[in-house]
Amino acid sequence: MAAPRPNIGEWYRQSGGSLFEVVAKDEDDGTIEIQYFDGTVEEIDVEDWEAQWDEGAIEAAEAPEDWSGSVDVEPEDDNGRGSDDYDSDRRLGASSLDGLDLFE
Repeated sequence: MAAPRPNIGEWYRQSGGSLFEVVAKDEDDGTIEIQYFDGTVEEIDVEDWEAQWDEGAIEAAEAPEDWSGSVDVEPEDDNGRGSDDYDSDRRLGASSLDGLDLFE
């Protein structure tokens, strides 16, 4: 059976059990960029992809239930503040420039 063309966002499993997602493809270079569940990014040649698929070393898989394991940014990663602090941050900004005369 011919190896499937991997699409960005699809998940696969290596024979060792490591889950990974296809995150980019470069048709010109013939490469596929994959990101493992732990966040590690790797590039693989299309020829290697096809060979590993034929050998059974790669198989299609379902996305993990908590797929955010591969994402580096935490929901409250900006100094521990959530989006509720947006209005208070705006009050901390510089005052208005209404009194400034640009021609002095």
